[in-house]
Amino acid sequence: MSLPLLEQLIDAFRILPGVGQKTAQRMAYHVLEREREGAQKLAEVLAKAIERIGHCTQCRDFSETEVCAVCANSSRDRAQLCVVESPADRLAIESATGFRGVYYVLQGRLSPLDGIGPRELGLDALGTRLQQGEVQELIIATSATVEGEATAHYLAQLARANSVRPSRLAQGLPLGGELEYVDRGTLSHAFGTRTEAT
Repeated sequence: MSLPLLEQLIDAFRILPGVGQKTAQRMAYHVLEREREGAQKLAEVLAKAIERIGHCTQCRDFSETEVCAVCANSSRDRAQLCVVESPADRLAIESATGFRGVYYVLQGRLSPLDGIGPRELGLDALGTRLQQGEVQELIIATSATVEGEATAHYLAQLARANSVRPSRLAQGLPLGGELEYVDRGTLSHAFGTRTEAT
């Protein structure tokens, strides 16, 4: 026997990060009591987004087209390639710095315990891109977590193996912190004072 529709709605809200049973219940009740029209619009936009948004074939960021707007922009400096863990990290760097290079979005970080290795992060495609000789600096902008540091080390080795200079975001980022939650000033400073990766 299937769950009643209200319970299904509450369970559906629980897929969101940081949303537990009580929060999901409050969201479901709010939508039903006060925001039915807004919820209908949300459902329509969500359905369209799931259907139409994929990944850019060059950088792996979210995109409605085969190649995203950043990669398609001929005025970007292709000699500088910034590697980030997520689209949120790319957006944070793009809005907080004057970076005019291009990006590569890993969509995660190395985590063998979770079954996430180089293949899941598209590092084979990144290696191929580095071999082409266009990239001169690989800017490693992974989080200062254990997994982020392991990913940064792997990326630095990959860059050096392809005669590309690796650099890492510098001081100001808190150890164990997530990049997308760092304030703009700190992120801008860290990006501007990046150092060679080890």
